[in-house]
Order: sequence, then C-alpha cells, then structure tokens
Amino acid sequence: MITSYNFQGMGDVLVIILAPNAANQSVTTHGQVTRIEDASTQVATGFNLAGVGEQLGLTAVQGQVVLTADQVEQVNALLAEAGFEEQLVVSPSKLVIGRVEKMTAHPDSDHLHVTTTAVGDGQTLQIVSGSPNMREGIKVVVAQPGTMMPSGALIWDGALRGVQSSGMIVSGRELKLPAAPDKPGALVLPEDFGEVGTAFDFAQAQNLYTDHLVDTNY
Repeated sequence: MITSYNFQGMGDVLVIILAPNAANQSVTTHGQVTRIEDASTQVATGFNLAGVGEQLGLTAVQGQVVLTADQVEQVNALLAEAGFEEQLVVSPSKLVIGRVEKMTAHPDSDHLHVTTTAVGDGQTLQIVSGSPNMREGIKVVVAQPGTMMPSGALIWDGALRGVQSSGMIVSGRELKLPAAPDKPGALVLPEDFGEVGTAFDFAQAQNLYTDHLVDTNY
C-alpha cells in the first residue's frame, strides 16, 4: 500500500495505491471516498479520500506518508461508512536494505546484470540492474514492488529486455541524497549502516556522500 498527501498539488485528498493502474478501470464514489478497481477483476487498485487531512493529521505532509495503525483504523472506518468492504492494514516501508547475493550476465544485454538480492526474512528478489558498480556481496538499497520513490515514481514488478525484475536497486541520486553523484550507480552502503531487511533510514543517510562514507569511483 502506497499512501500520499499533497494539499498544494492535489487538494485535501489522501491517495491510496494498492496496485498498478489497470488497463480498464472502474471508479465509484460514495461521499468522500472514491474506489478505483480493475474492471476485469473487480479488485480494488486504490482509493481517494477527500477532506481527511486535518482528521488524520496530514496537513503538513507533502508527498508520501506511512500511515500509523491509528490512521489506518480511521481510514478503514471511513471505507466502511462509505459502504466499501475492503479493510486496509498497516504497510511498512518497501524501501529496505538489501544484499546482492548473486549476479549473472543478462542474456540479451551487454550492460545489464541479473541479481539475486536478499531483502530480509529469508526472502530474495530477482532484480535486473544496469549499475556499473554492481557486484556480489554489496549492501544496497532496494525499492521493492510497491515503493514510491522521492521523485514520486512508483516501482512495480516488470521486465527488462525480457527478464523479470521485482523492484530496483537504487542510487543515491534516485534517493535525492546530498552530494550524490549525478551518474548511474548503485548506492553501496557501509557494512555498519543497518541490517538487511530493515527500512532505509533517510536521516541516517544524509552524510553518506558528504562524509565520503561511500565509494563514488565507478
């Protein structure tokens, strides 16, 4: 679940994204709640909740927000009041620390690599990467499917040159970290930065480049 709020850009609307936009969508509005669904499956892909910024304490937010358990409970009450059956659950950040366990050449590219990357709890993802500094064993930042990047871009499952890729190994530039180089290349984290599977800590990462804690020679 991806949630965002931006009064200046969208007005007083909480945007909830549950899945990529379907080719054929159906939209239903009951009161302040709009439900978007995949018209072919009738499965909800998202909700828009109008007029909830003050109630949920979101008026100072501009961009992505991770809802607390109490906020999700309030959202679920609004969905039920509007006559919708879906009940949402607290969704932890999908932007996590990972480790590249294996890397092979892409079968149809001379610069892409196919990685097996650990993301915690014994789970690994197959992620295709074009980072020139990619190698086995490094600690990286992984945008798992269902991530909203600082730019607002949404990361979902996909394929690159015919090979499935579940998410993205990201760069400091894509994370908008201070002094990150304006060139492709994965952010390789120091070993003591955090445990694999934990949410990426933006505050902790603010000095990675300014204090030369990461290698930019790639």
